[in-house]
Amino acid sequence: MKGSTTSAPMVVKTSTRKPAVEMAAPSHDEIARRSYEIFLEHGAVHGHDTEHWVQAERELTQRTSL
Repeated sequence: MKGSTTSAPMVVKTSTRKPAVEMAAPSHDEIARRSYEIFLEHGAVHGHDTEHWVQAERELTQRTSL
């Protein structure tokens, strides 16, 4: 009939993608370990501890957010 509507079932699509797994932030010990590795990689020159710590923290944080 003209102008009538049908009652078709509604299709609802659901995502089959799993949410990205968020890893915990790096621990103090992990950052310290990586910072020491960077210290050794740069010739064990003292006086750059803050730079090494920040670099280690950045590297490990990027790793966990991938």
